[in-house]
Amino acid sequence: MAVLEKLVIANRGEIALRILRACQSMGIKTVAVHSTVDRNLKHVALADEAVCIGPAAGADSYLNIPAIIAATEVTDAVAVHPGYGFLAENADFAERVERSGFIFVGPRPETIRLMGDKVSAIKAMREAGVPCVPGSDGALDDDQDKNLATAYRIGYPVIIKAAAGGGGRGMRVVHTEAHLANALQLTQQEANAAFGDGAVYMEKYLQNPRHIEIQVMADQHGNAIHLGERDCSTQRRHQKVIEEAPAPGITAEQREEIGAVCVAACKRIGYRGAGTFEFLYDEGRFYFIEMNTRIQVEHPVTEYVTGVDLLNEQIRVAAGEELSYKQSDIVIRGHAVECRINAEDPETFLPCPGTVDGFHAPGGPGIRVDSHLYDSYKVPPNYDSLIGKLIAHGRDRKIAISRMRIALDEMVLNGITTNIPLHKWLLLDPGFLKGAFNIHYLEKRLVERAAD
Repeated sequence: MAVLEKLVIANRGEIALRILRACQSMGIKTVAVHSTVDRNLKHVALADEAVCIGPAAGADSYLNIPAIIAATEVTDAVAVHPGYGFLAENADFAERVERSGFIFVGPRPETIRLMGDKVSAIKAMREAGVPCVPGSDGALDDDQDKNLATAYRIGYPVIIKAAAGGGGRGMRVVHTEAHLANALQLTQQEANAAFGDGAVYMEKYLQNPRHIEIQVMADQHGNAIHLGERDCSTQRRHQKVIEEAPAPGITAEQREEIGAVCVAACKRIGYRGAGTFEFLYDEGRFYFIEMNTRIQVEHPVTEYVTGVDLLNEQIRVAAGEELSYKQSDIVIRGHAVECRINAEDPETFLPCPGTVDGFHAPGGPGIRVDSHLYDSYKVPPNYDSLIGKLIAHGRDRKIAISRMRIALDEMVLNGITTNIPLHKWLLLDPGFLKGAFNIHYLEKRLVERAAD
């Protein structure tokens, strides 16, 4: 693939290492940009070149657009892969990359901008025929009578969301008319502080839905496919803890129906690259909530059940090639489960940075570990607490979960506190094992456990 002779990895941690490995498998040279505190990351040591782009603070390094562009220029790289988080869904960054003459491994800037604003995204999806949650059909203004009428039409409870929101921030549930005005004001203030944009909108609050997402891949030649669904309902404070594919209880017919809708939407908006349509699933119906215009943390479970290397395909598409697969090539085989391993207290969930004093990755049939850890690695306090992902695959869900339990027992991670005990407890929970869970299930079980 001569067109992508050298690529800048504009991220850190496990996803940076995953991108590097994909590039190595494709014969692409790599440049690792890193902060001062990350000079000892595994991918930095393995990359063909490394460039320090700033101090430990993310705002001064991994979010420093001029520094990343400069690193791309001085190393004669031709492309930039943003991974997930940081600048991955920043339309201005994608635009700067392309205006500087480089390839952005992701959607076009205008697509990122369209789908990054929740109001414009929902409008676009409605027009594309994607089922959406009943809502305000646009940003709310200061007309309180109009807002009250909108809430009455939707029906309480409603949820107020930041238009530029993400990561579970900028959301507030309102159960009664008396609390609407105050909730609106607080959410607008929070949205403005967190995202620099105080625009909010309103949706029907589905009380016990599941979180189901559809993986898509599209090229710039008008081709698009879906790669099935993932269940990401096991969450705490809107942060995913365990993901799996396929989703328990979703039939092949449902998969093909909602998948076809997502593919049609990709073609309508001219989507390019890897993406994920996120839905709330309630009483047999899908409701669109947002689209992630990047590779997801949980992409390995889809790779396991489809056999498709999503990073490889994402890079090929960015290079201008057509998709390697047709929809008929995508077949779901077996079941995969992913546990996010965080450097955090499993009871209080407070971050626990520190030095790894002994690390042994588990193995065996159907086990994959995506992690940048090694003995003596110092987990810094400056970034997200995710330090790895443990993935198990089996012929069915029962076997995948059994293999995951064994892998968690086998995993040695000394010197720092992690959430591995939480995963062990959850994988023995009767409700989880039955697949009888929703987005609130884990938090309710944690409350019950604390009361025992």
